[in-house]
Amino acid sequence: MRKRLGIFFDKLSNLSGIHLIVLFYFSAALLSTFLLSIPYFHREGVELSLLDSIFTAVSAISVTGLTVVSTADTFNNIGYFVLAFVLQFGGIGIMTLGTFIYLVLGKKIGIRTRQLIQIDQNRNTLAGLVQLMLKILRTILVIELFGAVVLSIYFLKYFDTWQEALIQGIFASVSATTNAGFDITGASLVPFAHDYFVQFITILLLVLGAIGFPVLLEIQEVLWGRYRNLEWKYQFSLFTKITTITFFILIVVGAIGIFLFEHNHFLQGKAWHESLFYSLFQSVTTRNGGLATMDVAEFTTPTLLLLCALMFIGASPSSVGGGIRTTTFAIMMLAIFHYAKGHNTIKVFKREVDPDDVTRSFIVAITAIMLCGSAIVFLIWIEPLSNMAIVFEVFSAFGTTGLSMGVTSDLSVIGKIVIILLMFIGRIGIFSFLFLIRGEDVHDRYHYPKEKMIIG
Repeated sequence: MRKRLGIFFDKLSNLSGIHLIVLFYFSAALLSTFLLSIPYFHREGVELSLLDSIFTAVSAISVTGLTVVSTADTFNNIGYFVLAFVLQFGGIGIMTLGTFIYLVLGKKIGIRTRQLIQIDQNRNTLAGLVQLMLKILRTILVIELFGAVVLSIYFLKYFDTWQEALIQGIFASVSATTNAGFDITGASLVPFAHDYFVQFITILLLVLGAIGFPVLLEIQEVLWGRYRNLEWKYQFSLFTKITTITFFILIVVGAIGIFLFEHNHFLQGKAWHESLFYSLFQSVTTRNGGLATMDVAEFTTPTLLLLCALMFIGASPSSVGGGIRTTTFAIMMLAIFHYAKGHNTIKVFKREVDPDDVTRSFIVAITAIMLCGSAIVFLIWIEPLSNMAIVFEVFSAFGTTGLSMGVTSDLSVIGKIVIILLMFIGRIGIFSFLFLIRGEDVHDRYHYPKEKMIIG
């Protein structure tokens, strides 16, 4: 037995960092499946099939929010906290929580673990990773605590007991901050469709979770530095500048698009403030949140296609969200713009974007398009559902968003497996997926003469 364990750990040590990270998330999904299958965490009389348990677990680990069962009707109060714990692993990241546990146990963080942290958080250097993990964990927990306190107190006006308001407030805060999209109201945020305070707090939590940990830490550093020294100056990184600008431009464009497309349809006859919050909230939550103040199936086709595009882009890198990420989209747009202007390089904010990052951006986007396109064609072929509903479901799964037109529970066994795979790939990221299936690097020993091709 000891010999077999030794062989097993030797094989683990030979795996690449990418393979180990994927293995960790896969193991977390298996553990979550086991936990969520335990009847003790279910309401009386509820039976959850193995496939539905796997679906719910992967949706939680990938912080997607797509469900084939009603969370409110399936789990009891203890089950809610177990699910919230799983959302923490998925949202904050396996390595972030793992680092904290390592430090609590007094274990040393070796170079191998630091490499895994670097991969999990998409960092370019090994320096300061342990402190980075602790800062991320502290920041996210503070945000969640703020949301839980505010919402729990405010929910006293909606729920009969303070215990119920507390449970609802804690779960809502965790779900929003991790952009998980799960709810225990049984109707997402539809009961709060006219409560702008709940919507505002939820929007704030969604944005803080999706904008990216590096951005939050840089802003925190600026605020702390100015508090200690009023003359202290800080230069934001190019990543933070591009990420933040792209993030909020997409929110504004999404809100305007929803308002224009639905002005004479869903929003017809509604007051200006209702139209504003419906458009704004849906634009924010579509990028990764998955919570909704209305049934998205009521939207027209142009709006649904716009939402698909927003879900495909997703959140920022090193955040709780999925999709191709905001920087990927921004660099692609900048590359097209600069090429159209006759430039061979991308210069922005007195910096020049690395050509490798441009290539990586197009690889990520094209691979994601091929992946989602293949899934759409396959599901349309095997599922007796509307084409638009399937397209929406695929982009929601890949973007780890969780919005649905109400067809998730109607999917066949094969259809559910396809969505599970998309959610998992959306969580680990396209590059991790590509590194997972590719072979070792090949260094060319020679080159042939180059020849120009006719393009376009």
